[in-house]
Amino acid sequence: MDNGYIHVYTGNGKGKTTAALGLALRAICAGKKVFIGQFIKGMEYSELKSVDYLPNLVIEQFGRDCFIYKAPKEEDIRLAKAGLNKCKVILKEGNFDVVILDELNIALYYNLFTVEKVLETIKGKASHVEVIITGRYADERIIQIADLVTDMVEIKHYYNKGVVARKGIEI
Repeated sequence: MDNGYIHVYTGNGKGKTTAALGLALRAICAGKKVFIGQFIKGMEYSELKSVDYLPNLVIEQFGRDCFIYKAPKEEDIRLAKAGLNKCKVILKEGNFDVVILDELNIALYYNLFTVEKVLETIKGKASHVEVIITGRYADERIIQIADLVTDMVEIKHYYNKGVVARKGIEI
């Protein structure tokens, strides 16, 4: 890849992280190296086991053992900022072909760091690195710098019928 593009997968529908993981699988099968930084997340997700099966894949979580549903704690802010700093180095070094910033939009939504810091991080990337940013509530400034934006729209969801997150499907 001569030029890496910026993707944003946002919206209230299911499938943002799933789409990013699908792209990661495709890239790995093409011999590319993939780094996935999961913001907000610190709990056990099934995809964490994929590093045991897929060469050239690194996943790191920058969150606690729960998802944020209200005001973030100091630990949430500290972990997110440290994660963004790590991703800045990874993007600049260019040792990975694809870098997924999972739930970065949610981290911004909860003000765990500033959009200016994110823009600086992305603008400093090695030119060949493909960047995928996921999460609801994508900031307009993130959308503006993106080359591809997909808005996942919820039409119908079994969650509304009381179905909780299932291992291997949602978690």
